[in-house]
Amino acid sequence: MIYCLTGEVIYLDALNYTAVVDCAGVGYKLTVTSNTLSKLSSMEGKVARVFTHLAVSENAVDLYGFYDTDELEAFKLLITVSGIGPKGAMAILSAMKPLELSLAIASEDSKTIARAQGVGAKTAARIVLELKDKFTKAFPVPASGETLPRGAVSMPASRGSSTKLSDARDALTVLGFSRTEATDALKRVNADAPLEDMIKEALALLMK
Repeated sequence: MIYCLTGEVIYLDALNYTAVVDCAGVGYKLTVTSNTLSKLSSMEGKVARVFTHLAVSENAVDLYGFYDTDELEAFKLLITVSGIGPKGAMAILSAMKPLELSLAIASEDSKTIARAQGVGAKTAARIVLELKDKFTKAFPVPASGETLPRGAVSMPASRGSSTKLSDARDALTVLGFSRTEATDALKRVNADAPLEDMIKEALALLMK
C-alpha cells in the first residue's frame, strides 16, 4: 500500500482533477479532490507530500491523492458505503470538506450530500444511514451551543451554480491566473454552461 508520496509537483490538470508528483524520477498520476487541487496549485514545481489510496479493480489501478489525512480518512469511510465507489467519494469530497460532510451526516441532511455531482438522493440517504456513527466519531461536530472552528465550514446555502463557479475559479488559478482575474472573467461567462465550457470561455477572455 502506498500511504503517501513526497516529491515535486510537476503537472496539474484542473479540468480532470489530476496531479502528477515526481518521486525519484517516477511520475505518479493522482486523481485529487478540488480542495487538494487548490492546495497544490501554489506548489507546482515544488516538493509536496500527498497522502494516497490505491484502488485496484479488474480493469484499472488508480491512485487517489489527498492534501491531508482528514480527506484520506473521509474517503476511506465513504467507499465502505454500498454503491459508493472511489469516483463517487471524490465527487463528495470535492463538494464539501470532511467536517462539512460530518455536519450534514450528523444532522441527517441527505439533500446537501445529494448535491455532489453524480450522487442521488437514495445514495445520500444511504451515506447518512451507514456512516452516522462512524463519521461523526472520526470527525466530531460541536454540540449545540458550541461554535465551529473558524474556516471549518464554507458551504454556501445553495451549491448548484456556486459550486461550479468555485471549481472554475480554482481551475483558472491552477493555470496561473489570480483569483481576482478568474472571478472577473467568470462574471462574463454563461453560468448555466458545463464546467469545462465555462473554463474555456473564461480562458478565451483572459487571453485577449
